[in-house]
Amino acid sequence: MTTQAIISLLVLLFILVAVIFRVVFWPRIRLSHIEGQTFPELWKKTLNDRLPFIAKIPLEKQEQLQLLIKVFLADKTFYGCAGQEIDDDIRVTVAAQACLLILNQGRTPYPDLESILVYPSTFVATREVANELGLVSTNHIAMLGESWSQGKVVLAWDNVQKGVMNLQDGHNVVLHEFAHQLDHESGSTNGAPVLNTHGAYKSWAHVFSEEFEELQKDAVRGRHSLMDQYGATNPAEFFAVATETFFERPKEMAAYHQELYQQLQDYYKLDPRDW
Repeated sequence: MTTQAIISLLVLLFILVAVIFRVVFWPRIRLSHIEGQTFPELWKKTLNDRLPFIAKIPLEKQEQLQLLIKVFLADKTFYGCAGQEIDDDIRVTVAAQACLLILNQGRTPYPDLESILVYPSTFVATREVANELGLVSTNHIAMLGESWSQGKVVLAWDNVQKGVMNLQDGHNVVLHEFAHQLDHESGSTNGAPVLNTHGAYKSWAHVFSEEFEELQKDAVRGRHSLMDQYGATNPAEFFAVATETFFERPKEMAAYHQELYQQLQDYYKLDPRDW
């Protein structure tokens, strides 16, 4: 073997070792480093001020939530839009609610998510819509939040604050948009996230389709419903709205939508009635 061939082989081996280290070992080392960091006192204050119900969660779960928040904030980038400045109050308030959805799932927080864009208030989204003739027009829609499949979540900060000021009204834009992120992890945002077992999809589809159709009937007939009737738009929005209701109005949902509550309890591996 020539000297040049040996050098080339050594270079390839070095690259291979570097790739293995980056893929296999570095994530574990990095996670261990994050786990070892103390959860800042100012972050604890934000949790107490913004999400006081967390104090009712068992201590073990509080510590698990703090770890998830640390990993989330280490991995995701926040951007202020339209003059909004980003501080730890915003970052921790959003991260805590997003991580609440995955508290008992033993997983990395939202691996496909890269960034969170925060506007000071309602923002305008531009959409191209085709009519029945195929003609495309541009619509401008006022939005409180939005979840993108390209690794982004967009939030209006005033609505985030409104959501945490009243944790029993069934409306929470962070829970809603991050439910969409979980939904999309299945490869399609269709109201069916990745479930624990293959057999779980059959009961999920049965319960969710019945509840979705019932909410659609309520919306058409103008009847009162526990869940926001925006959930009648499509199955993806139904899952997001059902998630909001599950976390914010668990006792009512368990009483009036028992099977739906059970499906969500099995998926999230939590029972918010205990809080």
